[in-house]
Amino acid sequence: MNYNLELEKAIEEIKKTKAKKVCIQLPDGLKPKAKEIQDTITKTINNKDLEIYIWTGSCFGACDTPNGLDKLNVDLLIQWGHSEWK
Repeated sequence: MNYNLELEKAIEEIKKTKAKKVCIQLPDGLKPKAKEIQDTITKTINNKDLEIYIWTGSCFGACDTPNGLDKLNVDLLIQWGHSEWK
């Protein structure tokens, strides 16, 4: 299945919030694309201070915020799902 991941919206949000530490949470079906997503964001933003973490735990929707996320001290959590981002 081919998804439009709307990476440009994620990149725009990272820039807008000036986030330095970003956590990406993906449903299981999109986890194989995690490295590709991380690489695209990193190359596009081109900021050596940007750290992107891939959450490898469960993701059952936007209400499934990762346990322990506070310990990573992230500035922004980006969750992908199967609904359109508005």
